[in-house]
Amino acid sequence: MSKVTSKLQVTLPKAIARHYGIRPGDEIQWVVAGDVIRVIPPTGRSSGSEATGDRALRLQLFDQATERLRQRELTARKRKRVTDRGWRRGDLYDRGRAG
Repeated sequence: MSKVTSKLQVTLPKAIARHYGIRPGDEIQWVVAGDVIRVIPPTGRSSGSEATGDRALRLQLFDQATERLRQRELTARKRKRVTDRGWRRGDLYDRGRAG
């Protein structure tokens, strides 16, 4: 956890700075988002998952997954339900028991 100094400065953890490619002198954005504050790294160098290319790829993958789910639901509706298997659920509990 970082502390705010008397000059209202905040120290960014090294691992986060390295992950997002933030270097001394870079300008970052502070955005109010409801009850939280978002820190936006400098554009163009971000290696994090919020990079523009990554975001486009993630959205594309999300759309593909959504379409697969829709197809799966359509297929499930078309399947016929098995009504006569030749056994009942209770038979599973009684099998192998004597008498």
